[in-house]
Amino acid sequence: MAKSTAETSEEGHPYAFNVSGPRNLSFPNWKEIIRSSWNDCNYKRTVIACFIQVVYLLELDRQENKTEENGLAPKWWKPFKYKLGHILVDDRDGSIFGAIIEWDRSAALSNFIVMRPSGAPRAVLALRGTLLKSPSMRRDLEDDLRFLAWESLKGSVRFNVALEALKSAVNKFGSCNVCVAGHSLGAGFALQVGKQLAKQGIFVEAHLFNPPSVSLANSIRNVSEKAVFAWKRIRGMLPSNGEIQLNGEDKNAAESKVCAEIKKWVPNLYVNNSDYICCYYTDPAGTAEIAASSVDSSEKMKTKSQGHIPTNLFVMSKGPQKFLEAHGLEQWWSDDMELQEAIHDSKLITRQLKSLYTLPPPSQGNKK
Repeated sequence: MAKSTAETSEEGHPYAFNVSGPRNLSFPNWKEIIRSSWNDCNYKRTVIACFIQVVYLLELDRQENKTEENGLAPKWWKPFKYKLGHILVDDRDGSIFGAIIEWDRSAALSNFIVMRPSGAPRAVLALRGTLLKSPSMRRDLEDDLRFLAWESLKGSVRFNVALEALKSAVNKFGSCNVCVAGHSLGAGFALQVGKQLAKQGIFVEAHLFNPPSVSLANSIRNVSEKAVFAWKRIRGMLPSNGEIQLNGEDKNAAESKVCAEIKKWVPNLYVNNSDYICCYYTDPAGTAEIAASSVDSSEKMKTKSQGHIPTNLFVMSKGPQKFLEAHGLEQWWSDDMELQEAIHDSKLITRQLKSLYTLPPPSQGNKK
């Protein structure tokens, strides 16, 4: 049967899966029962990046009044035997900023895949970044400015929606079967909702592509070391600092216990040094040691300083150098890319996650 003009046009669209999607990628088949591609970190990175692309395209499809039948987005989840479970909508403008992508058992069975491959998540919460296109641009830029000013997205409507969606997925599938992922601004949201659950002892796998690292708050803090020191002293005097005031060995023992538990959550960060939005995660001040990704993982963990928050930081060693391409999502499924894993005591990620190491305030019942 001849294809319609609309179908031909969709296949030639610059965002069509067959045009800009990954190449030389094997899709799930019955052999996955024996050996799962999901155990390959490169395959996992590629597919999860494609799921984030789904969210960008869901919003573009919405703006162009396209459905699942004629939209671009479905082509980016169906080859991997997943389905659209739930979309996250900003009620203020109706824009789609996230989605839950779920394992599609029916589609898998049609290819004689009788069980979910090892390492494949049951669900992925994917969060997009900024779209410089109306009508979603205004709300996207508001959150960009929010992070720029405060290095936090908790005041955003989208933060609460994303957090509830992640909690719901965890309740339905279990934390070990759920991933949270985001690109750019979406990576900022993914980091903070993942961190929020980690505070509650719930650890979900996190994949953060081009996470934002630039903020006015950070710049101001770096103006003067003396000002930082003075602020810490003032903050320590405030009654609402949210920390249990312990002394000596009791404080050290309590903090060590909290740190040991929280270190179970190790987010994966993917950065390109030519992208000035995320490049500060590899700031030399963080004393990074670049090592080949083939190094044994147990040896990597031995080299990490006990006092820093562990992260898997992957740095693009061969890839786009112009800003727009270096900040883009497409690079993360490119065939000719090369990554190095940085064993990195990043001061930036340590500062962003340090509240995980803060003991919770005492309950009202324990107060005297």
